[in-house]
Amino acid sequence: MDVLGSIQEFILVNKDLAGPILAVIAFGESLILVGLFFPATAIMLFTGGLIQKGMLDPTTVILWSIAGACLGDAVTYWFGRWIGPSVVHRWPLNREKEGVARARLFFRKYGFLSIFIGRFLGPVRSTIPLVAGIMRMRHLTFQIANVTSAIAWVPFMLLPGYFFAREVGDFSEVSTGGWVVIAAIVLALTALFTIIAVKVQGTSAKDRRKRRPSPDETSVPAE
Repeated sequence: MDVLGSIQEFILVNKDLAGPILAVIAFGESLILVGLFFPATAIMLFTGGLIQKGMLDPTTVILWSIAGACLGDAVTYWFGRWIGPSVVHRWPLNREKEGVARARLFFRKYGFLSIFIGRFLGPVRSTIPLVAGIMRMRHLTFQIANVTSAIAWVPFMLLPGYFFAREVGDFSEVSTGGWVVIAAIVLALTALFTIIAVKVQGTSAKDRRKRRPSPDETSVPAE
């Protein structure tokens, strides 16, 4: 049995531990580098199906998952603040300089919004909080983005599995490959929503620049 199937089976057998298990998965997904090895998307979809079938308590799962996601981003943020810019020159991030550079540009351009959007983008989910720490983003601002994005992310990941299970009936018969396909669809929708959000943010920024008076307009006429 593959790793994903093993985790799913473990959750089914240990339903009382589903909350802490999801917290660990959400936590690991948000940690720099470690997150690459956590199949959080597929597991969250699977869990949404279990919630729809009444096999898991939604409140418990959601609260534990939000806590794990928030803690993961917070740890990555503080790691970035502690290590500083030199972290990108050390193994293993020195092999991912291009990815870190893209995350830094994304952060510089969108600031608070980059933390929120980054939660929904697997490839940069753990890199954005690291960059925020490296660039010493104000702690309160980061935590607001961290918590609000986690509150939005967890239901967003659970709902597709919930609705899918309601439509297909016995979702337990869905193969691992089927869940991977569903996960790919969710990721595609996430990318689409992200592009729209970035476009809207970019348009708003352009409008603000257009409304900003030029130096000539704000200068005091000579008497």
